[in-house]
Amino acid sequence: MDLLALADFNLVARHGGFGKAARAAGRPKATLSRRVAELEAALDLRLFERGARALKLTEEGRALFERTGALLTELDETATAIASGGHTPRGRLRISAPLLFSQTAMGRLAAGFAVKYPEVRLEVTTEDRAVDMIEEGYDLVIRVNPEPDESLVGRIFLRDRLVVVASPGLARPPDDLAVPAIVRGAGDRIAAWDIVAPAGRSRIAIEPVLRLSSLLMIRDAVRTGVGAGRLPISLVSHDLAAGTLMHWGDVDSPDIALWTLYPSRRLLSARVSAFLGHLKEAFPKGTPDELAAYIGG
Repeated sequence: MDLLALADFNLVARHGGFGKAARAAGRPKATLSRRVAELEAALDLRLFERGARALKLTEEGRALFERTGALLTELDETATAIASGGHTPRGRLRISAPLLFSQTAMGRLAAGFAVKYPEVRLEVTTEDRAVDMIEEGYDLVIRVNPEPDESLVGRIFLRDRLVVVASPGLARPPDDLAVPAIVRGAGDRIAAWDIVAPAGRSRIAIEPVLRLSSLLMIRDAVRTGVGAGRLPISLVSHDLAAGTLMHWGDVDSPDIALWTLYPSRRLLSARVSAFLGHLKEAFPKGTPDELAAYIGG
C-alpha cells in the first residue's frame, strides 16, 4: 500500500473534503483527488461517496480511516522525535474540555502550559458533548463522569462534589414547605433535593424560580438571595469561607469525577504526556480544595 496515498486519504477524511484538505495542507486539490482515486483503485474499494456538495466516507473508508489515522500520526511523531534528538513536546495538541472547567481553570492552565512548552500549539475547544476523538481529530478530552468506552483509556485527575447553598438571608423553610430554587436547564423537573448534613439525611422540597443553563450563572443568582442552588463545592468554597453563602448540606449523589481520556490504540505522544503532567502539577491530589484554590488564585 502506498503510504503517501494513504496519508492523503487520511488528510481528506479528517477535513471532510478535498477543498478543505487542500487549503489546510497547501496542496493542489487535483493532486489529492488523484491520489485518493489511485488508492481506491489499488484496494478495489470505494472509500468516499461523492455527492454534488458533500463528501462522505463509505463504511470501508471509515474503517480504514479509524485504523490507519492513529498509526500515521505515530509514525509522524516518531520521525519528529528522532529528528529533534529527544522527547521535546512539539506540534499541535487539540483538547476538548467541558464548559465549567474551561471557564474557571482552562485559561490559566493553557497559559502555563504554553510558557513551559512553547513549541506546542495548544488548541482547546469547549463543549459538554461526547466528541468523537478520532473523527474530530482530538488528542485528549476532559470529561465529567464519562460513560465507559472501551476504545478510550484515561484516569481521574480531579474530584468535586455537589452541595446545596443559599444566601444567609434565605432561611431554610420547614420540611413541608418548598424553598425557592435556582435550577439548571429547562429539563430538570425534580421536586426535591436529597442532602446529607451533620444532622443526618433530609429532603428539601423546591419551587424553581429561575432556570439557568450555566453553573456560573446559578452561583451568581444564588449570591443575590433569590433562591437556593445546587453547585460544586469548588465553585462556592470561597463564599462559604467568607460567610456570604451558607452550606445546607451535601447532595446525596456520587462525587463529580473529571477524567482525561485518549485513544487506547494510540501511544501517548510527548505532547499529551506533557499536558497530563501539567495537570498533575496543578492538582497533585485532585481534591475539591485544590480546584477551589486554583480557581481562586
